[in-house]
Amino acid sequence: MAFSAQRSQRAPNRAGAVLRVLLALALLVPVGVLFASAWRSGDEQRSFADRERHGIAYLGTLTQVTLALTDAQSAAVAGRPAAADALSRAVEKTAAMDARHGGELRTSERWAGLRAKIEALPDRAPADPRTAYDAYGEVSDLLLALYGKVRESSGLIHDPTADSYHLQDAVAEELPEALVAAGRLVDLALITADRPQAERLRVAAELTLARAAVLGPASDLVSDLQAAVDNTESRTLGGNLLSQLDDYQRAVERLAATSALDGAGTVATPARVGAARVTAQTAGAELATIILSELDTLVRARADEAADERRTSAGALALAVLLVLALCAGTLLAVRRRTTPGEAARAPRSGPPAGTGHPGAGTPRAGSPLTEPPLAGLTLEPAGAGARSSGHPAVTGPLAGLTLTEPAPPGSGAPSAGPPEPTSPLVRSALLAERRRTQPEAPADAPRRTPLPDWSAEAEAEPGRHNPPPGWPEAPPTAPISRDNQPAQWGRSDAAR
Repeated sequence: MAFSAQRSQRAPNRAGAVLRVLLALALLVPVGVLFASAWRSGDEQRSFADRERHGIAYLGTLTQVTLALTDAQSAAVAGRPAAADALSRAVEKTAAMDARHGGELRTSERWAGLRAKIEALPDRAPADPRTAYDAYGEVSDLLLALYGKVRESSGLIHDPTADSYHLQDAVAEELPEALVAAGRLVDLALITADRPQAERLRVAAELTLARAAVLGPASDLVSDLQAAVDNTESRTLGGNLLSQLDDYQRAVERLAATSALDGAGTVATPARVGAARVTAQTAGAELATIILSELDTLVRARADEAADERRTSAGALALAVLLVLALCAGTLLAVRRRTTPGEAARAPRSGPPAGTGHPGAGTPRAGSPLTEPPLAGLTLEPAGAGARSSGHPAVTGPLAGLTLTEPAPPGSGAPSAGPPEPTSPLVRSALLAERRRTQPEAPADAPRRTPLPDWSAEAEAEPGRHNPPPGWPEAPPTAPISRDNQPAQWGRSDAAR
């Protein structure tokens, strides 16, 4: 019966523990969903930033190709030997870059066509400068189109931050167009210098358009850089850009002043325009290097932030898993402690424990006074054998006919005259309760006994018994005696009690 009661009591505990474990494990589902979303978002941001950085590196090699191609065009139009070495080195660097990132940026096909056009350019300057101008103009158009492809495929054109967007627009669109347009302006001014009078009107229109093609992108470039500086959180962007931007602006303004048309509709001094172009191109190349460096720094910082967010998400997931596992382990250990044999033995039982006589009292703990057997160290004597000597009233009821005695302490030398007072608290309490139950009730008019002796009556019966020895100090005055012959400060009167 006791075992079945314990089993029925443990069944709800086990069910509740299993329910708590399942609820704790269910918490991992939304945590896992949030982690997967955060991890996927961080991975997308990191991949996007890496692709942008590949596009920035590609733009750096294209800038070198632009500078070398513009110089080669000016040399071919002027009838000088083209700088083939610089153009070849720039083409080789771009080819290596396309081999690494061309598949990702989807530029391999466009670069293959542009490289073929560059290698097909004549090594020697053609007899007609206009032929060289047109040939190099076609290659330059393909080069500018490749800039746009790199911007689109790398995602730079879709950059979400204002400073990065304006920087990429400046370095991948406005600056290349301004550099190519400056070279064409100088070449066109040189070509139209010997045109007959009948073609002056057409030449003036071409020069005006070429001059506007230089000033328009240069002005947009300045606006983009100013907007990037105004909307950035970088502490180095403004200081690094503004000084170089001022140099480029002054070079473009000098180029615009020297390329102004005279009264005849031509450029007065094509040589001065060429020198101004070289100055503007040098300032533009230095500006492009700074812009690309700052742009790469901003994108790399964004990639690092995405990586930090991924690490934070992983740490949060690991902490959540550890907390849930700790909760589950604590619940299971608690259930296991409740079901161990030692705990089951200490659990309440349906019947009275053996040897106590008290229903539902349970098994006493080791070392408790109740673990001591009630009759330990006691002997049983026939009725009357010890009552006569001890002075205690006879015990009736369940213990009637017997007297509880304790053996004499070892080393006493002789048996005691009567049974001493029991030392076991349980036996003493049982005997005291039995004596009170068997004693006759006192009459209603009998005086109540007090726990204190009647010192006044003893003093009257034996004078001098309680006097102090000679030489002792006098005792303080006696406390007032109440009506029940008890000192007033000791307890309360019978009526009050």
